[in-house]
Amino acid sequence: MRQGPLAGRYPAVATMVVLALVPYLALSAALGPITPLIARELGMSLQAMNVTAGMANAGYAVGTVLAVQFAQHLPQRRMLLVYGAVLLIGSVLTAAAVDPAMFIVGHVLQGLCTSLLLIAAVPPLIIGYPAARLRTTAVIMNVCIFGAVALGPVLGGVQANANGWRPLFWAIAGIAAGALVLSAVTFQDTPPNEPGAPVDYIALALATVGCAAAFFGASELLTHPFVDALTCGPLIGGLLLIVILFVHEYTARRPLLCVGSLVSTLPVAGVVAAICAAAASVSAISLTLTTLARHYSPLHLGLLYLPEFGGAVIAAFVFGSVFRTHLLHYFVLVGLLFLTVGIVLMNAAAPPTGPLTSVGSGLVGVGVGSSVVPALFIAGFSLRSTNVQRVFAIIELMRAVAAFMIAPVLLYVAANVGSDPDSGTRTALWICFGISVAGALGAIGLYVAGRVRPPTPSVDGWMSGERPGWDSPPLFARFRQPVERDDSCL
Repeated sequence: MRQGPLAGRYPAVATMVVLALVPYLALSAALGPITPLIARELGMSLQAMNVTAGMANAGYAVGTVLAVQFAQHLPQRRMLLVYGAVLLIGSVLTAAAVDPAMFIVGHVLQGLCTSLLLIAAVPPLIIGYPAARLRTTAVIMNVCIFGAVALGPVLGGVQANANGWRPLFWAIAGIAAGALVLSAVTFQDTPPNEPGAPVDYIALALATVGCAAAFFGASELLTHPFVDALTCGPLIGGLLLIVILFVHEYTARRPLLCVGSLVSTLPVAGVVAAICAAAASVSAISLTLTTLARHYSPLHLGLLYLPEFGGAVIAAFVFGSVFRTHLLHYFVLVGLLFLTVGIVLMNAAAPPTGPLTSVGSGLVGVGVGSSVVPALFIAGFSLRSTNVQRVFAIIELMRAVAAFMIAPVLLYVAANVGSDPDSGTRTALWICFGISVAGALGAIGLYVAGRVRPPTPSVDGWMSGERPGWDSPPLFARFRQPVERDDSCL
């Protein structure tokens, strides 16, 4: 078997995963203050920049489905090298861009390849090593996904304060190069997962067209009213196609994604908590960043959100201590509570004040770090570990849609509802509050309706791939007789 000199070495593989995920996730949150600089230098309008960011986010969402399909038919570690190489190419294109086309193509490639790397690299890190490593992996995942996003405003503020943007993009390219090198030296050839499985062209088409249309419609809200055909048509049509995607996967005989096997109490509750936490947190940060940009310098503003990173790191380490116990279920609810309180603090004054925003962002960091990845594990423990890649793809697709598409809609609400932007921001933040509360109440309601007492996962049995980490009762088991469900992915 072909392999690199560091194949199987956990520290090297974990570092590769960190370097692969951090660039785009941090960059997506850093673009706000430097967008005008990029637009001015490349001759792009702010609307064009907004559409570019939207299409990059659409690429991230689509990549979650593509990665699963590629893993079925192509050697996954070889594909990891391809994904890393294309990510590096995209990063160099954006950093060296001399015209809009170079920047747009490069940034969309960054979004697409980041999710391809995420789905291809993280599941092997979870199940490819002894159970003793799982705690470290859980912490790494949390810090990578949410720590990187939390650092974005600070990085963007530093660059905007220096009146430049290329150094940040070249740094991102350097990190992508490091990820590619580590992918090569940790290479360990593996066969495709299911070479005989059919290609799910319907799922690929629905995911691609649905995400592209929905994110395009949302990005057009910057300069068009919601009822405009250019906005409303793609947005609603794209969301409808994404819904049809999940219906198709639920009813398909050989689904690409394990939607049918996730339709039971514990995974549905986890998915509800994850998407509500993602939507509320990203939207709240975007709203306060936008409204406070008129009152603070970019660097000062970025530093106000530094506590979010600290909160995410604290949540990651606590998560590493509780994910093997029944406290995992309560940890997600506590995270949603912290998120809700953080949003309330941010919304305690109009416009939000610096101290309240700083404390609120810290609580948001704790909240989102305590809810999204833990909810992923709640869903993942409900299936065999051999299917964690598909579970991860489903949740990341839904998280991307919730986080990156709802935020532009709420920014539109903030700009167009109320007598002034500050009152509109308060209204939009109350919507974020409602989303967070709905996630907590929805998860609790599902547990009650399913007659669930939070179980302790059988991690060793789950890691063996022979059985799920626990048995998840059918939805609403309290009110109906149990029915047979699709266990093909269990």
